[in-house]
Amino acid sequence: MRKLIILLIVLCLSFGFSSISLASPDDNPKVFKLGILLPFTGTFSAVAETQKEGLLQAVNEVNDKGGLSLPWGKVRVETIIADDETQIDVGLRRFNYMVSQGVHAVVGQTWNPLAFAINEVAKKNAIPYFPTCVASYDSFKKGVLADCTFAMGFQPWTLGAMAADVAVNTIKAKTIYYLSRSDSWGEGIYDGLKKYLEDTDAEIIGYDSVPVGTSNFTSILQKVKEAKPDVFIFAQFGGDCAAVLKQANELKLKEDTALLNTWMTNAVATGIPQEALEGVYANSYFYWDLTGFPDEKVAKSVEDFSQRYMDEWGVPPDAYGVIAYDATKALFEAVENAESFKPEKIADAIMYRPSFNTAKGLAYWRIDHQPVFQYTSFTLKGKASEERTGEWDFFDVIGSSGGEEVLPPLEDLGY
Repeated sequence: MRKLIILLIVLCLSFGFSSISLASPDDNPKVFKLGILLPFTGTFSAVAETQKEGLLQAVNEVNDKGGLSLPWGKVRVETIIADDETQIDVGLRRFNYMVSQGVHAVVGQTWNPLAFAINEVAKKNAIPYFPTCVASYDSFKKGVLADCTFAMGFQPWTLGAMAADVAVNTIKAKTIYYLSRSDSWGEGIYDGLKKYLEDTDAEIIGYDSVPVGTSNFTSILQKVKEAKPDVFIFAQFGGDCAAVLKQANELKLKEDTALLNTWMTNAVATGIPQEALEGVYANSYFYWDLTGFPDEKVAKSVEDFSQRYMDEWGVPPDAYGVIAYDATKALFEAVENAESFKPEKIADAIMYRPSFNTAKGLAYWRIDHQPVFQYTSFTLKGKASEERTGEWDFFDVIGSSGGEEVLPPLEDLGY
């Protein structure tokens, strides 16, 4: 009788946990189930839509070729899409639901605190997870990321290093005024900025910090105007960035000082008058038009990709959409290289063969699970209104930053 009771308990537990188990580890799965988890409601909803487009672009390209190429044949990709609502509890609940539905991997996140939380759950579930946001610096410290978590968007420290690169080597600035954001985003950018400047003769002569959602920057911009730095670098993104540039334009700040935004996308640029964008420098993960870029092979690759994207979605690819596209393509390459859906084999395949293809050329994964690109960002400069040839023609691409030098040293991360 006692043995029967124990058996019944084990069976109940088994059935209870089966609802949150991973997909069946059959030798020859017929479908690869991909979870897409993004904030379709909340602060980042507009960005989430561009990321969904990028993810589905990658899925469509694979399925148009018959599916993933595996030893047992072609395997089509199916998606389960959910809204994390930019809330940690909702995001974790939806992630667990996806796991219960048998997804083989999850791609997504625009908000890095949620990506950090999901990574912890991914450790326990041992499921491949490819976040598509600019992750926190602490994420990349040794032992933090799960074995099969790989973050395509690097972290704010890198944005600061790339801003310093542009300030020193493109703008030729000697004096810098920095406007931070009073959170890990702005502080991380500041750390990367300071680190890069250590080996230069440029100096930071002014600093301010404001919370996300600040709408009035006039008093700070007046201080910048009085200080007359060679370049004003600001970390604001989205609507905050638009407010900075509109008010800087009203104060005619560009007459004496170059303006450099640390992270720009098409979705942000659409909310800024072109006269306010004119002459402004910015860094971006991707830009759809590389006309005149010295690397003709990459320029042609970007042109071809952008045309495919426009044929599918009717608009050029946005930077955050391309981050999502690249993350999904990198996952698919790793699955094919692993010849398996098992997370440990996928992780091993990435570390054994770290190079992968992106919309902007080859890249490779570092030991800390963040990517190294030849072109980590493109340097943009705002066009004059009369130079624009279409609705999405905001910038000229005048340079790039990339390589190991724009990533934190591995020893600083505990390696």
